Amino acid sequence: MAIWEELGYHRGVKAESICGPLMLAPLAGYTDRAFRKIARECGADASVTEMVSAEGLARGGEKTEALLERYPGEDRLVVQIFAPSDDPVRRCMDNLLRHEPEMIDINCGCPVPKVVRTGAGSALMRSPGMIGRIIAAIKERTDIPVSVKFRLGWDDSSINFLSFAEEAAAAGASMLTLHARTRAQGYSGKAERSAFTALARHFSGSGIPVFGSGDVFSPEDAAELMDGCGLDGVMFARGAIGNPFIFQETRQLLESGSFTLPSAEERIATAIRHLHLAVECFGESLACREMRKHLMAYIKGMPGSSRVKAGLCTASGEEEMVHLLSQLA
Repeated sequence: MAIWEELGYHRGVKAESICGPLMLAPLAGYTDRAFRKIARECGADASVTEMVSAEGLARGGEKTEALLERYPGEDRLVVQIFAPSDDPVRRCMDNLLRHEPEMIDINCGCPVPKVVRTGAGSALMRSPGMIGRIIAAIKERTDIPVSVKFRLGWDDSSINFLSFAEEAAAAGASMLTLHARTRAQGYSGKAERSAFTALARHFSGSGIPVFGSGDVFSPEDAAELMDGCGLDGVMFARGAIGNPFIFQETRQLLESGSFTLPSAEERIATAIRHLHLAVECFGESLACREMRKHLMAYIKGMPGSSRVKAGLCTASGEEEMVHLLSQLA
C-alpha cells in the first residue's frame, strides 16, 4: 500500500503506478547506487538514478550502463533518461529494459547548456509535441510506468507547464513532476509555489499523481507542498544531500505533526556508512574523491567541522576519512 493511503493523502491515484510520495530526485553526480541505498534506508520510498543518456545507452556505453547498476537488494529502480527526440529512445529500449526498472522518468528539466544544446532536458519545453512522441516510443515496448519531470517553461515569456503536462498525460504518462522554475532561472531564484497548486488542481481526479521539486529543504517545505498545494508527493534534490534524514523526518511530520532531528552521532554514523557503501561500489580511490562533496554536506554547521573539512579535502583513503569524521561524533 502506498504511504499516502496510510496517511490519508490518497486522491484516487493507483497505488501500483508509482513507488510512493517521498522520493530522492535524480541528481547528476550524486544519486549513484550508494546514495540511493542510503536514502532508502533513511525512509525514501524510491530513489531515481542520475540522468542517463538515451543515446549513450543505445550505443551500449560502459559508463552509461554503469549508472543503471543496482545496489544489492535494490527493489525500486527508477531510471531517468534524457533525449532530444524519440529516435534514441527507441534505440535504447533493449538495453534499458535489461535492467528491469520499476519506472522510467523522462528528463525535461535539466538546464545545463551541454544538455540543452542537444535539444534534450529543458529544451523539450519548447517542443511540447515531442514529449508525446518520446512517451509513445516507450509505451510501444513496455507497460512500465513512465513519469515526466519538467519545468515551468523555457523563460518567463513562455510559461507552458500546464499544456506541456497535458501533452505528457495524453500520451500515457503515469506521473508528473514539476520543478517550479524556468530553464532561464536554472537553480536561482525561488520555486513558484502557486504553480504547484495550479498543476495539482488541474489534474485533480485524473488518477495521475503530481509531484513537486525545487526548494524542498525541510520537512515543513514538503508538508507545505502536499498539504498546502495539494501535491501527491515530493522529490527531494539538494535538500537531501548530506541530509538523507529528511525522508524519515517528513514522514514523522506527516504522521504525527512533529519530527526528531538526528543527533551528531547519527549524522556521523550515516556519513561513515555512506562512505563504506561508496567504497564497496566504486573502489577506495574513486569513492573517496566522489564522497568529499557528500561528507562536507553531512558535517556542515557542526562544531569543529571547519577543521575536519580541511582534512577531508586532502584525505586520500577511507581510513583517514573515517578518523576525521569520528572526531565530530
